[in-house]
Amino acid sequence: QVQLVESGGGSVQAGGSLRLSCAASGYTSRSRCMGWFRQAPGKEREGVARLYTGGGSTDYADSVKGRFTISQDNAENTLYLQMNRLKPEDPGLYYCAAGLDWVYPCGSQPSAYNSWGQGTQVTVSS
Repeated sequence: QVQLVESGGGSVQAGGSLRLSCAASGYTSRSRCMGWFRQAPGKEREGVARLYTGGGSTDYADSVKGRFTISQDNAENTLYLQMNRLKPEDPGLYYCAAGLDWVYPCGSQPSAYNSWGQGTQVTVSS
């Protein structure tokens, strides 16, 4: 069972930056999809960015392309989300998620992932 622990959330002004981290443990392989999702109050959970750990391929929601970067540190089993030029529409509870071993391509929907962290809160003030 993969365990995920997010950190790095906080409150920033619009235009600012944050870097989220997701520490992962319990892997049985180094090839799986991992993603960042966010959920604002009253809204559905939406995919932000995803990465296949086996090859490093990435994909992003249109709303964050050019501003957010997903990356991994294999040595430390950590997934990152660098968020730049944050906008008032970016806040929410940000979750890290992991899919099953060897399953590719990476889905954009929450149903494509079976392990979740507890979330870290991001607030953006205008």
